[in-house]
Amino acid sequence: MIGTAIILATVTACGGQSMATAPAGSPSPSSSPSVKPQYQAPAGSIPVPAAKLDPAALPREFPREVYTSDGGKVLVVRAEEGGCQHALGEAVEQTPQHVVIDLSETKAQTGQMCTMDLRHPVITVPLTAPLGDRTVVLKQSSPR
Repeated sequence: MIGTAIILATVTACGGQSMATAPAGSPSPSSSPSVKPQYQAPAGSIPVPAAKLDPAALPREFPREVYTSDGGKVLVVRAEEGGCQHALGEAVEQTPQHVVIDLSETKAQTGQMCTMDLRHPVITVPLTAPLGDRTVVLKQSSPR
């Protein structure tokens, strides 16, 4: 009987404890970046014709959608990101014939719990000169 009372007292005491929570106003572990991702190309964006797009270096399932904006001085690229990672894009080479866009993601923090979702936001990549008749070459690199 005394053993039952001790167990009952222990269970009741433990049941009254609550799990520690983050203080109000602190970000949750999977908080989103300060800039909300965009999923639609900006109004007035012009699609880059398929003949002027070279996605051969991308994985087969990766999006192949590129637009120009701001008179061709900005590329709007459909990227891929997942979990705690966020899409990045950079014009790593610009010649009179082509523009090479390197697509990657930010690295998730070590030990951070992340969802396993896959998203396809659009990201903007500024160019030094309008795209004009140049080909857009898309490639993918490891998270940075």
